[in-house]
Amino acid sequence: MAEVIFYAKPGCQGNARQIRVLQASGHQVIVRDLLSEPWSPAGLQGFFGARPVAEWFNRSAVRVKRGEVVPECLAAEDAMALLVADPALIRRPLLEVAGERRAGWDPVAVAAWIGLDRSLAPGGEGCARADPGDAAKTCRAEP
Repeated sequence: MAEVIFYAKPGCQGNARQIRVLQASGHQVIVRDLLSEPWSPAGLQGFFGARPVAEWFNRSAVRVKRGEVVPECLAAEDAMALLVADPALIRRPLLEVAGERRAGWDPVAVAAWIGLDRSLAPGGEGCARADPGDAAKTCRAEP
């Protein structure tokens, strides 16, 4: 099975469940603290690939839920600066296996990528994800 580097938010029950699913599926999981990792734009970009900027963000992050950060309104460079400055905004988990990096927990995609025990019913990303419509999606120009 695979050695999985798993960037998690400490205390996140969803991440804890995802780690247990990976371990029960036979993977070796190396857990790292998403919030204390010294992220750089280049290092973080590798997890997102060609995904749209809005998918880089944790929809349950306080700043997103309050509408302070509206991912749909951000250019890639501005979004990356926010994520590096405030890792709580980063969609999680971040996963790395044999140099390949991915963001978010999609059990179907993870199963196809590295394999999961299907009897474990791994569920979704864990933390309740807000509907992108929850935030004020109106992108306002600065006065």
